[in-house]
Amino acid sequence: MNSYKRNRKSIRLQSYDYKQPGYYFITICTHKKCHIFGEIFNGHMILNHYGVVAKRNWLNTQNIRPNVKLGSFVIMPNHMHAVFQIVYAEINVGAYRDTPLPRGFKSPSNSVGAIVRGYKSTVTKQINQIRKTSVPKIWQRNYHEHIIRDQKSLNKITEYIEMNPRLWNKDRYYR
Repeated sequence: MNSYKRNRKSIRLQSYDYKQPGYYFITICTHKKCHIFGEIFNGHMILNHYGVVAKRNWLNTQNIRPNVKLGSFVIMPNHMHAVFQIVYAEINVGAYRDTPLPRGFKSPSNSVGAIVRGYKSTVTKQINQIRKTSVPKIWQRNYHEHIIRDQKSLNKITEYIEMNPRLWNKDRYYR
């Protein structure tokens, strides 16, 4: 491990358990903020094939993680915003599924970081299969998260997400 990674400081709230029930807002940016998921046209996001992969995999999050409920989200040309809720902290796999997990399948970890890592990994793998390469990076190294603590904040963030395509030229990720 190089000294850069070893000395890197976490941007997460040190005393907070990111597996606990609650609402979370995340922003995940593409590597070098490259526009790979589509384009904004007349205030609407038009997803390309890679954008469809990103959207489909985000929607699948609550299928593979039964304690996660998705809220508002948007795939933008070079990032995605999403609100989700961790409904309960511990998973009793058999009690919350209509169908059993395949033999040998382990239920994924359900912290915010594990949810983001799983999503980024799956999207990267699928896009690289389409590209027939594994060289280009899809995502930047980290992500932004915000713990949503009340309904007023949830409403404000939801409105921000829904308005994001219409305000694209004012967005800090626009270039």
